[in-house]
Amino acid sequence: MKRLGQEDKETLTTALDHSGQRATPQRETVFGVLLDQRDHPTADEVYARTKSRMPTISMATVYNCLETLVSSGLVKQVNIEREPTRYCPNLAPHAHFHCRETGRVYDVPVPAGTMEKLTDVLPGKYQADSVELVFRGHLAKGNSK
Repeated sequence: MKRLGQEDKETLTTALDHSGQRATPQRETVFGVLLDQRDHPTADEVYARTKSRMPTISMATVYNCLETLVSSGLVKQVNIEREPTRYCPNLAPHAHFHCRETGRVYDVPVPAGTMEKLTDVLPGKYQADSVELVFRGHLAKGNSK
């Protein structure tokens, strides 16, 4: 449970300033929780982790902080089928792998330019604003957890 570093504080403050928001202790704490364990937590998991650092925080405040972090471009929402939304602070182009056995979501690095190249398959008049690539599966046989 480390504190938000100076560089991360500056990133947070700059992004929030650009979106007309300001950094608050609650937003700093929620952002820190997301950076500490990059395991794509749900809002409930973020709340539980934040509550251990800031006991007076409410679930509504956590939801509001997550919404602000998403709208300011600091965090991405990851939606996997009918599961609760998860949150990812990795803003570099990447894919996700969803393990159906454990429910965990992992970042999958992709070669530079791959995500952009995927837009080449779109029909002529269309252009993608974003590309989300999700692999779904399970632990391969012969591998241990």
